[in-house]
Amino acid sequence: MIVRKLQEAEKTDRRIVSEGWESTRLLLKNDNMGFSFHITTIYEGADLHLHYQNHLESVYCISGEGSVMAEEDGVVHEITPGTIYILDKNDKHVLKAKSEMKMACVFNPPLHGKEVHNAEGAYELDAEEVQDEK
Repeated sequence: MIVRKLQEAEKTDRRIVSEGWESTRLLLKNDNMGFSFHITTIYEGADLHLHYQNHLESVYCISGEGSVMAEEDGVVHEITPGTIYILDKNDKHVLKAKSEMKMACVFNPPLHGKEVHNAEGAYELDAEEVQDEK
């Protein structure tokens, strides 16, 4: 059994801070669960252009308000507490925060823990994962 507390994890290197967001990674690849689980804060006013080319993601809004738009169809979906959105097709998307948003996020394949977005708004795969895809 794995037990972790968010408040304790936030004081460790599991907390990653980047432009427009921060994320505390509570479950990572080395936990061997096949997915990673994070509590992510999207800062008020953030306008993030993302494209998780290598990962599928599910995002549940705990608090705050914003919107997400899939670039493929341009439809804007409002995000409020209790909303989940699932990026099941490696969707290019734009995430905007009207107010600070707390989100619970699940990634498959799991993250290692230190990732931040690259120029395309994606997380890179490690060499082992790239080899597994071939």
